[in-house]
Amino acid sequence: MTAEDKAVLDRINKYAEEVLGEIDPQKTPVSFQLEKLKPVMEEIAREKGLKLEDVFIHYMDIQSEAACASDRKLKSQLSDLNEGEDMPLLYRDNY
Repeated sequence: MTAEDKAVLDRINKYAEEVLGEIDPQKTPVSFQLEKLKPVMEEIAREKGLKLEDVFIHYMDIQSEAACASDRKLKSQLSDLNEGEDMPLLYRDNY
């Protein structure tokens, strides 16, 4: 992920924290979430001379990339706990 990608991701996620608050993303329709994020994505689109749809697609791509990186980091950090016979933590790959 480039520094510019990270800046976009951080900006949208910060905005999401402000406007979405404590919603449960698993129980809240994606359409509602996207509508709430639309103002910041429109702003980014204007600044970069892009279509709103392109900003949305790019955000989804870098959000997925960040989620996979976080998952790999967690799996790596927990790997020591899963060694030996005791294996106190079961970690399953979801993909």
